[in-house]
Amino acid sequence: MERAHTIVELEEGLHAQPAETALFGMGCYWGPDSRFGSLPGVLRTRVGFAGGTTEQPVYRNMGDHTETVEITFRPEIISYEDLLNVFWENHYPNRDEYKGRQYISLIRYFSEEQRVTAERVRQRMEQRLGEPIETEIAPFSTFTEAEEGHQKYYLKRYPKALEQLSTLYPEQRLLTDSAYAARLNGLVNSFGTREDTATEIRTWPIPAADQTVLIDQLHSMKW
Repeated sequence: MERAHTIVELEEGLHAQPAETALFGMGCYWGPDSRFGSLPGVLRTRVGFAGGTTEQPVYRNMGDHTETVEITFRPEIISYEDLLNVFWENHYPNRDEYKGRQYISLIRYFSEEQRVTAERVRQRMEQRLGEPIETEIAPFSTFTEAEEGHQKYYLKRYPKALEQLSTLYPEQRLLTDSAYAARLNGLVNSFGTREDTATEIRTWPIPAADQTVLIDQLHSMKW
């Protein structure tokens, strides 16, 4: 009997591709995690805390940090500018201090190229918005991953779906780093479609048989 493959094996070729990282804060991180996770070219999303100085932040005690989503992406498929457009088009970027820094608009850049792109896109968005944008833009320093229960939050609200995925994901922690789980987390939150996701999977640099495993699973999923 042919053994079942886990998601780590099925996605191995995909995660071997050249990738870059983006880090955004745009309010509660669950929504951005599902939104960015639905985008073709995104390899991984993780939610966590950044922008502050508090050591070892956790959800109930994040101190001066901000809720953020870390996005690993393939720049030949989706550019940093593309991600910035999604970032600024999907939240109000000016400060709301009622919960301190927890929900502020924030970018941490990983290179000078990212900084220049962020400033250029911000200027364009300011013209569209008709007011200055207060997004905090600064170099990356640290990112602390949030507790496992916050990763792929919307998908984890569907126990029936998790049960169907148990062969691919024998441990729930494997959901965090998986591109396929990121797409499912987007789908259950109404981002993307099954058809578009299946079409994208057929372009992934993995064996055709592995593509078929994922696509068949996708079409059979019931929330």
